Amino acid sequence: MTQDERWNTRYEEVKKFIETNKHNPSRYRIEEHDMLNWLKANRKALNAGRMKEERVEKFKELLAMTELYRRKNQYE
Repeated sequence: MTQDERWNTRYEEVKKFIETNKHNPSRYRIEEHDMLNWLKANRKALNAGRMKEERVEKFKELLAMTELYRRKNQYE
């Protein structure tokens, strides 16, 4: 499996998780930890400008999806 195939597999896994569960991966659940770490590492690569061009658009779509389910302060 190439690096691109592995990235696309993880991308689809995270996307499907968010669509079905209607929330972002949690840092408190062990089974969701790998997805959260993948998101954080890729967000860091995107911000640093190290992400491959063909991945940038797909990842920005995923970030837009995560914003829909962003945690909100209950007192606001």
